[in-house]
Amino acid sequence: MNQIKPRTLKGFRDFLPSEAKKRQWLIEKLRSVFESYGFEPLETPALEYAELLKGKYGEEEKLIYEFETKGKDKVALRYDQTVPLCRAITQYQNELVFPFKRYQIQNVWRGENPQKGRYRQFIQCDADIIGSFSPLADAEILKLVLDIYKTLGLSVTIKINDRENFKNLDKRYVTAIDKLEKIGESEVLSEMIDKGMAEGVAKKALSDLAKKPQTEKVKKILSTLKQMGGTMNKIIYEPTLARGLDYYTGMIFETVVKGSSGSLCSGGRFDKLIGQFLGKDIPAVGFGLGFDRTIEVLEENNLIPPQESSSKALVTILDNKDKSLEIYKKLKDENISCELYLNDGDKLEKQLKYADKKSIPYSIIIDGNNIALKDMEKREQENLSLKDIIEIISKT
Repeated sequence: MNQIKPRTLKGFRDFLPSEAKKRQWLIEKLRSVFESYGFEPLETPALEYAELLKGKYGEEEKLIYEFETKGKDKVALRYDQTVPLCRAITQYQNELVFPFKRYQIQNVWRGENPQKGRYRQFIQCDADIIGSFSPLADAEILKLVLDIYKTLGLSVTIKINDRENFKNLDKRYVTAIDKLEKIGESEVLSEMIDKGMAEGVAKKALSDLAKKPQTEKVKKILSTLKQMGGTMNKIIYEPTLARGLDYYTGMIFETVVKGSSGSLCSGGRFDKLIGQFLGKDIPAVGFGLGFDRTIEVLEENNLIPPQESSSKALVTILDNKDKSLEIYKKLKDENISCELYLNDGDKLEKQLKYADKKSIPYSIIIDGNNIALKDMEKREQENLSLKDIIEIISKT
């Protein structure tokens, strides 16, 4: 029999417990902030009809994973969560309460060229407000982003612009300008020229764009944000900020952190996208948070706390198995998170190593009629009554 070589697909990852716990910690932090603003969870399938996703992502459409099922359906893996959101809004419009405030934390798939920070499957974390044209909604989205990173202890800056500033530019040139920070002005100009714009016209277009003042929409949004208590010195107006996706119609923004390249969180207003499904325009504004990028920056800044074991105690198994099972049952009856060592017959030393490796704070050692509680960090052990043991562990 041929042995199967264990390996992970290129661009895909496994997360062992130490990493998975960090990710769960961040997800719970995000959920807490979302729900403090009245946002509700939404989940959509991993697969959508391919026609649903096509024509929504500009040049990035080539990264969609699509294939044909055995039933001849042309399907695609979820590329982002905005387009499936629009489908769900249209499909369940009579069951939802508007303005509809939703958050979604699920995997998406993109046929990226795998490299540091770029994967083919990754968690995307979105929040959107559907059904409000008001700058109140735009301002609340910005306030939400500020509060997320404040909760995480990370100092960020939000760069904001209005797609109105690009209304006289063909989208071919907008996608080039979108790369301005990444590749620099000279490379952007070269790309604009390669795409058909005369050199002088390209230079003037970039120069004029950089001088554009805040639009009335941006002024209203920022004024509202200030009234909401937003930290205004963390907001920068940047008229060359483009955001490459075709569906943005108003405010656009990116969230960056000093000393780190790339955006942590980005989004904007997309008032026309849902109309492609519904037949009428429905206002919408929101963002996608880079989950992996945020984890990475939090780790660089030592902002992720040590992830403790979910078990507060290990009940060891020695000669008196019945006594160990009795104590285990009692701890569970008291709703104490604990583990029973499952390989009876192993020496105590091996059982204590198990507790150490899993960072379980206490081990309960049964020796005849004696019950000892061992503090695994202090390496101290004391014979106690079960009542006292339960009291100590409960305070952990």
